Amino acid sequence: MSTPDEPAPDTVGGGLVRLRFDVAYDGTDFTGWARQPGHRTVCATLEETLGTVLRARVSLTVAGRTDAGVHATGQVAHADVPSAVLQTRSIDGDPSRLVRRLAKMLPDDVRVTAVQAVDRAFDARFAALRRHYRYRLTDATFGADPVRARDTATWPRSLDVATMNAAAAALCGLHDFAAFCRRREGSTTVRDLQRFTWERDADDVLIAHVTADAFCWSMVRSLVGAVAAVGEGRRDLTWCRGLLEQTQRTPDVPVAAARGLTLVGVDYPPASEWASRAEVTRDVRVRPTPPPCC
Repeated sequence: MSTPDEPAPDTVGGGLVRLRFDVAYDGTDFTGWARQPGHRTVCATLEETLGTVLRARVSLTVAGRTDAGVHATGQVAHADVPSAVLQTRSIDGDPSRLVRRLAKMLPDDVRVTAVQAVDRAFDARFAALRRHYRYRLTDATFGADPVRARDTATWPRSLDVATMNAAAAALCGLHDFAAFCRRREGSTTVRDLQRFTWERDADDVLIAHVTADAFCWSMVRSLVGAVAAVGEGRRDLTWCRGLLEQTQRTPDVPVAAARGLTLVGVDYPPASEWASRAEVTRDVRVRPTPPPCC
């Protein structure tokens, strides 16, 4: 049996075709992306539906495994499928025709928005340059607007956006984010946080834009929780900066609710750089060494 990072076996013959899938979903009623026995997950729902449509086993590799309750408008995944299964009358060699077929079979809370054949060097996970997340948070006294309650978290105290932006800026850069990440055995917590900014809209909703080359488990929600603690005045900037010196997760960092988080996009280099980018990403990074003093 192949792993998600290996080509699927050719059970039909005629070679394999790598397909890129652009995916959107409301994560409220899913137990995250990754397959879990006895639970409804995005990956299992997609793989089972694709298997039915293509009449072949499909194993998806995803750009970023989202947690339970987290949404996506710009998720990306790939799979290797036997080329023969794309030659049916309904598909006729054009993978984009799968979008309409899948729309008829998938539940309302998940959609494949685009499908295209790509070079085998494309890897949804390892070829990615960066991931973009958005977090919606309201401090309105009445809570979230009911129409947006499934993708907007609430905060019980008033928040100062200017202070939150200052705290967020202090966390940007290449750092070990161990204090913000739930530990996974064998995984690094060194990440390059490239953007972390906040804005308040007219409806008292604070929107965070968070971009990094990659994120570890619960990292975005912990970043939001830490900065919100500063924004409400319970913590200060010194505390926030000091979290980057921690070498393991700290219970002092509150984890914001999953419902406010949405994966909105994944960036990739030109096709000619897919393979080299994947090699770079697979290298395990270590904690940055501070420059010598004086």
